[in-house]
Amino acid sequence: NGRDLLQNSRGKLVIDLLGLDEKAVRTRFPEVYQHVLATVKPERDQNRRESYKRLWWIHGEPRKDLRPALEGLSRYIATVETSKHRLFQFLESEIVPDKMLVVACSDDAYHLGVLSSSVHCDWTLQTGGWLGVGNDNRYNKSKVFDPFPFPDTTPAQRTTIADLAEELDATRKAALAEVPGLTMTEIYNLRDRQRSGQLTDLLEVERAAKARVGIVQRLHEQIDMAVAAAYGWPANLPPPEIVARLVALNALRAAEEKSGHIRWLRPDYQIPRFGTAKAK
Repeated sequence: NGRDLLQNSRGKLVIDLLGLDEKAVRTRFPEVYQHVLATVKPERDQNRRESYKRLWWIHGEPRKDLRPALEGLSRYIATVETSKHRLFQFLESEIVPDKMLVVACSDDAYHLGVLSSSVHCDWTLQTGGWLGVGNDNRYNKSKVFDPFPFPDTTPAQRTTIADLAEELDATRKAALAEVPGLTMTEIYNLRDRQRSGQLTDLLEVERAAKARVGIVQRLHEQIDMAVAAAYGWPANLPPPEIVARLVALNALRAAEEKSGHIRWLRPDYQIPRFGTAKAK
């Protein structure tokens, strides 16, 4: 059950002073304090909302669902809301997500692996929307993540998927750190060109090698096979068949939930907060 874990973040790339009172900001971060004092407080003094006037150094209001779900995590999973390539990666908890990110409040690489699989990608392309000049895929939390049924894995299957996902995340980040100007979009553009046989320019071939595109592709293939095995499905099912099976599995899970059997994704967080309500 993924509900209550994935939240659409609504903030912006701003100075985040949540949890600090005015004196703490002034004494610990004097330069930041002087900046917001000069640029933020004059506007806030004119704001009709009393909480904005009183807590003028705090940007807006904290997300009531997102913040508690991220508390205690060293990292979380994120994907860009509208993107040409549907990619998931770990972000460090120090990074506050902006409004264009959709966040899965989990630090478990197993979840990253399933979300990165072709099973989930096929589901996303079928159930999500399309937006923008390039008609890019849009990841809608309520339509895509909430009804998506994760596989019922054995401990060994879960470990395999997690290990592969950790390696995929580390491989891409290493390439981004080593290759000047490289982006995640470029990695997957190069991967698509390599898969279609269009990667023939020598400079592109060399850049793809530096970007570890071949390793990224192989890891995705292994993740796809591991996730398919966790569902108990053949590894080469066509996308329409995958989506049909997921729809049927979703219906089965919904019936289980009505009878009180809920497959929590993060039980240590979800059960204390939502377990009683779900049972009722």
